[in-house]
Amino acid sequence: MKKIFMLAGVGLMLCYASCKEKEEVKEEETVFAVTSPLIKDTTIIKEYVCQIHSIQNIEMRALEKGYLKKIFVDEGQFVKQGQLMFQVMPNLYEAELHKAEAEVRAQEIEVLNAKVLTEKNVISKNELALAEAMLDKAKAEVEMAKVHLGFTSIRAPFSGIMDRLHVRQGSLVDEGELLTTLSDNSKMWVYFNVPEAEYLNYKTNTSAGQMLKVNLLMANNQLFDQPGIVETIEGEFNNETGNIAFRATFPNPNGLLRHGETGNIEVPVPFKDAVIIPQKASFEVLDKKYVFVIDEQKRVKTREIKIAAELSDLYIVSSGLKADEKILLEGIRKVTDGDEIKYAFQDPNKVVSGLKLHAE
Repeated sequence: MKKIFMLAGVGLMLCYASCKEKEEVKEEETVFAVTSPLIKDTTIIKEYVCQIHSIQNIEMRALEKGYLKKIFVDEGQFVKQGQLMFQVMPNLYEAELHKAEAEVRAQEIEVLNAKVLTEKNVISKNELALAEAMLDKAKAEVEMAKVHLGFTSIRAPFSGIMDRLHVRQGSLVDEGELLTTLSDNSKMWVYFNVPEAEYLNYKTNTSAGQMLKVNLLMANNQLFDQPGIVETIEGEFNNETGNIAFRATFPNPNGLLRHGETGNIEVPVPFKDAVIIPQKASFEVLDKKYVFVIDEQKRVKTREIKIAAELSDLYIVSSGLKADEKILLEGIRKVTDGDEIKYAFQDPNKVVSGLKLHAE
């Protein structure tokens, strides 16, 4: 019986030792995937939240006090330059014009009489000059009355789309009261804010007179079918945000864009000989990015890298890596700094072939 127990114990020990040896062999045979950065010309798309404005958007206000006699347009209507839009009751101003015109006729008679009397030396030339001055004054009053009467007819200063009505026909409107707004949507000004560092990059990498071409991603995530051009940059940075406003101009031939819309401006940013790595080859510690670099002794070394831009599944590295260096692609959690590993090198072109890369 003792012999049986002894043989069983020996068997268990041999089995344990054999399993342990197999595990150690298995660990020793682990082969890690390794690759190198991909060097390639590429372009990334940077997005900026934007506000869309008409090139002209004005408030239409009453120029004279009175009752709104007639509204000739409707909300959302396209109106042409010079088209009559509102009519404020003109009776008072018509009466003022008639009165002024009657005063002119009276002064003309005064001047004729003064000329006759002057020729007969009944009155002096000064009195004739005074009568002529009074006639000029009366004519000026006529012109003023015509201007006031003209203010009762409110016409479109340019062609565009009118907004909602703020008053109704028959309303008593005061001088300066808002009637509606009018927008010229033939072209749109699109404003977006750019951080200081990106502004400096743009200015230093753009020659004088060169226009930056941009695209507009609308609120429905569809690209607007017309490209835009950045024509102006504001003169000062916002001290609170550190941004400066760019203004892009977009043609709007079909009138799709309206004043007050929002969207995202897409700006293409080219990178020449970009150092590209898969995102999964990196890890983060305290907001810093790192990779494991494989040295000549096949040991992994932690290396901090700086990210210039981010693509889908990829990073563009600005510093920390060279083109010929090898980095750990998979198994990042299985190694620590200084471990010696066995690896199989994978071509970086094949590594990124299944990832999203916008390359030239």
